[in-house]
Formats: sequence, C-alpha cells, structure tokens
Amino acid sequence: MEIYLDTADLDAIEELSEILPIAGVTTNPSIVATGKHPLNVLLPKIRRIIGPSCTIFAQVLAREPESMIDEALYLNDLDPKLVVKIPAIASGFAAIMALSARSVRTLGTAIYSPMQGLFAAHAGACYVAPYVNRLDATGGDGIKMVQSLQKLLDLHEPSCSILAASFRTPSQVLDCLLAGARAVTIPPDVARQMLASPAVDVAIERFEKDWLKVFGNLSA
Repeated sequence: MEIYLDTADLDAIEELSEILPIAGVTTNPSIVATGKHPLNVLLPKIRRIIGPSCTIFAQVLAREPESMIDEALYLNDLDPKLVVKIPAIASGFAAIMALSARSVRTLGTAIYSPMQGLFAAHAGACYVAPYVNRLDATGGDGIKMVQSLQKLLDLHEPSCSILAASFRTPSQVLDCLLAGARAVTIPPDVARQMLASPAVDVAIERFEKDWLKVFGNLSA
C-alpha cells in the first residue's frame, strides 16, 4: 500500500510526513496555484522535505500531444523521481504512449470511468487516478468505479496501479483500499481526520487517571 499527500502546502507536508509513512506527494494545477509557488520552485522544496526515496507527481497543462510531451520532459528534468500526470483524454493517451517509449513514468489522471482508466493503463501509464468524490458529486458511484477498474487492471494491465484521488471523508479512503486500490492520495484535512481518535484519547486519559491515583506520577 502507498499513501500520498495531495497538497502543495509545505507546512502540511512537513507536519504529516513526520507522522505518516508517506510514499510521496501529489499535486495538480489547482493545488499548485493555491500554494502560489511555480513548479520549478515548489518541487525542490517538496523534495527537501520528503527526501530522495519518495515520489512526487506533477501535472501538465498542455492539451495537444506534442505540447504535453514537451511539458512532461521539462517536468521530468525538474525532479529525478517525478511521475508526470497526464489527463486521460484522447490526446493524453497519445502523449502517454510517446512518453512510455522514452521511459518517462506517467499517471493517467481525471479518471471518471473504468474504460478510461484501462485505456490509460494500456497506453503505458504506471498509475491511473480515479476521482472518487468528484464522481460521487455528479451522481456516480466512485467506489464502484474503483472496484471495476481494479478488476480490469488485474485482468489486463496488472503492471498499472490505481492511485485513488479526490476524497472528502476517511470512509471513502477506507472503501477504496477495501476495493483493492493499492495507492491513495489524501488531502491534509482528510489525513488529519483519519489520525483523530477521540475514543482513544478518552481511553488514554482514563489509563493516566487510574495510574495517578495509585502511583502519583506518570513515570513507569
């Protein structure tokens, strides 16, 4: 299993990477714009925080295959462990095929259907990113789509992994992992919700209270 942080918030990355065994950080143009650092500035800052072994994802803005390829090569030069996110559209499939031939790792992003994800995988993407909550918000079933996509990949493209994205609740993350997704990318607010444990806090406080009654201090 791989857990990624879906953010360009450097403080959040530093905070959560000390708590969670993250595999890396994912970004998209909207996230990068929120952070107000261009990628040539942002990516080195993220790399310094997460270290050399983790993976960073960054997305192209171009729409035409040739421009996507050029932008992907530029991004790949910015970081040696970068995976380039390519929208899973017709021009994106062409770009993924060309980049795969050059050994540039890619992720097919903005997946809203199982076949769309399968096409991206068949074109050579290492990862595909179904948008769980966004599909739910448009009346679809994000978890069911992840289940179907995982089955297709197991049958036809086992070298490609789902990196499930677009979460609003911890239960969506859990359901994706139970559906077979091997990787998830989680925004900081959802990660913090997953780490919060009021019932555990109550139990720990009770343990401390009972100990103090007998021993007077918290030293073992």
